[in-house]
Amino acid sequence: QVQLVESGGGFVQPWGSLTLSCLASGFIFNNATMSWYRRAPGKERELVALITDRGYPSYKDAVKGRFTISRDNGEKSVTLQMNSLKPEDTAVYYCNSWIVTAEYWGQGIQVTVSS
Repeated sequence: QVQLVESGGGFVQPWGSLTLSCLASGFIFNNATMSWYRRAPGKERELVALITDRGYPSYKDAVKGRFTISRDNGEKSVTLQMNSLKPEDTAVYYCNSWIVTAEYWGQGIQVTVSS
């Protein structure tokens, strides 16, 4: 059974930091491109960051220089370090895994940035 379990969300003031983690099971993690998406209220879900199976990261322009994605193949986990958070980063964040034959989603976790 495939599972992607997110943790680490919550409430933070502007310019604060949060670290999201996603623990994976039930598939060959090393072969998957891992991503973080988010859906803000009233908006479409969007790709925030991804990291390929070989460890190459890519970011949405709005988060470049503030967010860092990393993966630990031994632990089957992917992390999104979020710094200098802004109110517009408020959203439900989703962990995603993709390989050629399948795509999986976590249940989502809320991140709220507000003063």
